[in-house]
Amino acid sequence: MRIGIDLGGTKIEGVLLASDGQERRRDRMATPRDGYPAVLEAIAQLVQRLEAGLAPGASIPVGVGTPGFLAPRDGRIVNSNLLALNGQAIDADLTARLARPVRVANDAQCFVLSEATDGAGARAGGAKAGPDVVFGATLGTGVGGGFVVDGRVLDGANGSAGQWSHTTLPFLREEDGSGGTCFCAHAACIERFIAGRGLAWDYEHAHGEALSPEEIGRREQAGDPRAAATFARYEDRLARALAAVINFVDPRVIVLGGGVSNNARLFQNVPRLLGRYTVAQNPTTPIVHAQHGDASGVRGAAWLWPAT
Repeated sequence: MRIGIDLGGTKIEGVLLASDGQERRRDRMATPRDGYPAVLEAIAQLVQRLEAGLAPGASIPVGVGTPGFLAPRDGRIVNSNLLALNGQAIDADLTARLARPVRVANDAQCFVLSEATDGAGARAGGAKAGPDVVFGATLGTGVGGGFVVDGRVLDGANGSAGQWSHTTLPFLREEDGSGGTCFCAHAACIERFIAGRGLAWDYEHAHGEALSPEEIGRREQAGDPRAAATFARYEDRLARALAAVINFVDPRVIVLGGGVSNNARLFQNVPRLLGRYTVAQNPTTPIVHAQHGDASGVRGAAWLWPAT
C-alpha cells in the first residue's frame, strides 16, 4: 500500500491506495493559514488518520503533490501559489516528521502520473519500442502540465519539466490579443489563453460581457453562437499549445483534466486542428479526458511510489 497527499491552497486531501489501485481510505482537511510548520503538522495528522487501524509499526510510503516544484539546486520549493511552501525543503522536512522517506512532485505531474498508471493514459499490455511518454495538462483556474516517461515523473535538470504553459502561445497572431492574467507576467503566455480565465477573457474581449467559464459552457451547449465562437477560438489556441508539445516530444497520448476539459467538444475539435501546427502530417496523437477526474492528483501522489 501507499499514501498520497494532495496539498492545495484550500484543502489537503489524502488517500490510502492498495497495490492494485483500489482506494482503501480517503480523508481531507482544510489547509492551515498560519504558516509552514502548521502545514507540515496537518499532513502528519492526515497520514496518521489514513493509517488508523493498520498493523502496528507499518511504515507506508508517502507521496505528496504540491503547487510549485522542488529546485534540484537546493531541494527547496519554488513557484508555489501556496506561499508558505516557497523556499522550504518539504520532502526533507516531511521525511523527518514522518520518520520515513517521502517523495514530492508538482501537483500537475501527479495528475499525469495517475492517468498514465491506471487511467486514461495507461498503456495496453504488449511490447513497446523506445520510451513511453505521456503528457498531461490541467485546464482550470490556471494551467499545469507534466510528462511521465516509462511510468515515472520527468522532473528535468531544473525541476521544471512540463511548465510549458508559461511560454508564449505558439503561432501568436495579432488578433489573439494579450489573453487573460497570469502570475508569471510573461506577455501572451499559453496560460493566459487556455486557463478558464482565458476562456472568460476571450468572451468578454469579443462581446463586452463578463461571464464565468461555466456559464460560457452552458450557453454554448444551449446553442449560443457567441459562446460557440469563443470556444472555437479557444480550441485553436489549445491546438497550437499542444502541437508544440507534439513537435518537441511527440508523446504517445495527451490527457486533459480540470474544469475546462469537461466541455466534450474539445475532444472532438482539437485533434482535427493539430495538423495545422505540427510538423507531422495528419498526427494521430490521441487527446483523452482524464479518467480519475479530480482524484487524479491525490492518486498520482500515491503512485510516486510505483508498484514493485
